[in-house]
Amino acid sequence: MYRWGKVILVLLFAVQLFGCSASRETDYSEYRKYSDTFFDSFDTVTQVMAYTKSEDEFKRYFNHIHDRFLELHRLYDIFNSYEGLNNLKTINDQAGMQPVKVDQEIIDLIQFSKKWYKEAGPETNIAMGSVLDIWQEYRDEATANPALAKLPPMEELQAAAKHMDMDKVMVDEEKGTVFLTDPDMSLNVGAVAKGYATELVAQEVKALGLESAIISAGGNVRAIGYPYDGVRHRWGVGIQNPDRIVVTEQDNLLDTAFIHEASVVSSGDYQRYYEVNGKRIHHLIDPKTLMPGDYYRAATVVTEDSGLADFLSTIVFLTPYEESRAFVDKLEGVEALWVLKDGTIKATAGMEKMLKSHGASGTDK
Repeated sequence: MYRWGKVILVLLFAVQLFGCSASRETDYSEYRKYSDTFFDSFDTVTQVMAYTKSEDEFKRYFNHIHDRFLELHRLYDIFNSYEGLNNLKTINDQAGMQPVKVDQEIIDLIQFSKKWYKEAGPETNIAMGSVLDIWQEYRDEATANPALAKLPPMEELQAAAKHMDMDKVMVDEEKGTVFLTDPDMSLNVGAVAKGYATELVAQEVKALGLESAIISAGGNVRAIGYPYDGVRHRWGVGIQNPDRIVVTEQDNLLDTAFIHEASVVSSGDYQRYYEVNGKRIHHLIDPKTLMPGDYYRAATVVTEDSGLADFLSTIVFLTPYEESRAFVDKLEGVEALWVLKDGTIKATAGMEKMLKSHGASGTDK
């Protein structure tokens, strides 16, 4: 369910992004639109579209993006080991035993997550792997045999929750090591790793000279600059309608957000889930209740940094609306949209200005 949900979301973005071509003015006559896709990192489909002066130039940027996504996928992998590489699985395997020497990208991701955990709240806790492992086991069993789908026992979840103290994630910047002092804890960076990797790679290709592009990693969208087609000043990014996730359905977008140099990330109950007695049991687990969040169908965050957008979208989704809205309103440069359980749509004023339903378009400056 998770794999197909991600693929569908990306394809919807592709329709929105690639279906809006426009004539070029002379200033942009040297640029052409190119696109390509890869499927082998972060368990999702990643699409890259860019305006460059030649196909060879595009391929250089695309190959860099692909190679770096593969590298970061291995570093942030909690399921697989790789010869000669210490990754997050290595850290988890050595919990309670010894510090693990790791690459700087792992140090940076963990420090980023710890910082925002302290500033934004506990809804995104990368140290709750012990709890998420249980949910993963029950989700896998339900996928294999839906008739036997069930919820994990609360006693089991509560026992695991005793081992998710972020203060026991020890990072030594000078030595470049990470140590989980609790032998029964583990890291799970699923709520932030893909967005963080997308931002890191976007910054790298910008430094290499790419000026007009968009990266969609499983629906985690990062826009670089604006479209070099001579007409538009903003990219159009489709926001998934949580009730319509089949590619062949008409009108499967909830709305379209028009952005430049920004990221759009959504969290929802429609991406990875199973059902128990007709109730959808999704993958976004609230560390306070140890159960799936039950306030919304979906929440979307727009901000420049893709890693932050990924992190915040989970927090926004797992927090009651009044609290969630107040949280977003106090953050500079962050906008959000909520789809409530009854289908009601709420959005910040800044978000409304980006939406097609409120008159925004790709030609807006």
